[in-house]
Amino acid sequence: MTAMNLPMQASWGRTMHRLNTSWHEIALKAFLVIVLAHWAEHLVQAFQVFALGMARPDSRGVLGQFFPWLVKSEVLHYAYAIVMLIGLWILRTGFTGRSRIWWMIAFWIQFWHHIEHALLQGQAILGRNLFGSPVPTSILQWALFQVGTMPHQFRVELHLFYNTVVFIPMVIAMWYHLYPSSAELRAHPPTCSCARVKA
Repeated sequence: MTAMNLPMQASWGRTMHRLNTSWHEIALKAFLVIVLAHWAEHLVQAFQVFALGMARPDSRGVLGQFFPWLVKSEVLHYAYAIVMLIGLWILRTGFTGRSRIWWMIAFWIQFWHHIEHALLQGQAILGRNLFGSPVPTSILQWALFQVGTMPHQFRVELHLFYNTVVFIPMVIAMWYHLYPSSAELRAHPPTCSCARVKA
């Protein structure tokens, strides 16, 4: 490690500390905007398929309607998966007690979700699909296809499932973070201003 790296590491350490203390509330709000934008993409895509009757390849969500290559290349959903994973990791130390447990559950589910998106992105880049599938395929998608539960093209439903199972523990974590019990406040004093109740 060179002497030049030390100020940069110290600066990064201070930024990380602030993101989980004095800046935690605003950072969580900014992260929520990203999470809701991610949801919007998938909900609009689902609306296009189920309410408007659009063909699945033509149901590209919000940004995909204007920039089709983002969805066709898997770039958009992979970018969301990465950003969500990074956000969950960076903001984790601001959570304590039960909220920390649920936040980390969301992180590990998102970590797997990111792996699935990385596989889809790799297949789109290489032009070769896993397991001889006619379309880019994730591990869970392939497993469900093998047991006859889900045809290859049911990616819209699979994405909604993944987003839901990541979002639910995030919401639980946020609830415990914003509204900790008096006992939890005493056992795990918050390091940020997010809590809506005081010890």
